[in-house]
Amino acid sequence: MEIDSIAKKLLFSTVRVDTELEDGSAGSGTAFILSHAHAMGNTPFIVTNRHLVEGVRRGGLVFTQTSEGRPAFGQRFQLNIDDFPAAWFLHPDPAVDLAIVPLRPLERAARDLGVQLYYHAIDSQRIPDAAAVRGFDALEDVLFVGYPSGVWDQINLMPILRRGTTATPLELDFEGRKQFLIDAAVYPGSSGSPVFVMRDDPLRPRGDAARTIWFAGVVAEVFFREEANQLVPGPVPAQNDNRFIGSEMIDLGLVIKSESVRELIDAYVRKWLSD
Repeated sequence: MEIDSIAKKLLFSTVRVDTELEDGSAGSGTAFILSHAHAMGNTPFIVTNRHLVEGVRRGGLVFTQTSEGRPAFGQRFQLNIDDFPAAWFLHPDPAVDLAIVPLRPLERAARDLGVQLYYHAIDSQRIPDAAAVRGFDALEDVLFVGYPSGVWDQINLMPILRRGTTATPLELDFEGRKQFLIDAAVYPGSSGSPVFVMRDDPLRPRGDAARTIWFAGVVAEVFFREEANQLVPGPVPAQNDNRFIGSEMIDLGLVIKSESVRELIDAYVRKWLSD
């Protein structure tokens, strides 16, 4: 398969997160790679939810290997990290469910083992500014990438692409926080999935030249119906947690706005420069 379109590149923007929790149970979730230009250059980071890294005994990040500059489909490299929570830099606001780790040291560890990683980083320039957000309609098509309920193509190591729509306007902060809702099927394992707004220009020929893609945010929570007329938002669990048995997911996902990812990276860079 030639990696010659936006959608195909997005297949290599995510990293599967496999974890062992403190109680010995297994979990899985989604992380993704975002590159950000700053005063010291351009740095790629792995981004996920903080609830996927806290309370974890050990974790592994699953990558596809490179062969002659192309993806080596099915050639897996899993980087295991024993003290998993300590590797991550958390958002300064404990209420913001985001965590990052710089990718370069992980790449060096892989190279030391003779492995080259294949990925396509999301450019932080794809985070919409205020003018771009004002141009969004209340209802926009969204695409998100990840490992819902742990499902993926285990042979080719490919994540799952899913579509939906915005359920609240991106121009507004849902419930007064930097977040919005999507109308889409969000399941355990979708936590940490990057969410994109995709807009096609009907006046241009079909294809990538007619398509604009914006990195809009990160899946963090899903709404459950626990009792009649009672809706409860909760973190998208890393595994099929027994406490959700009997609860009904209503296909509304809560997404942290991408500007919060940029805030987190800026906080990391400031700490890095001050050390």
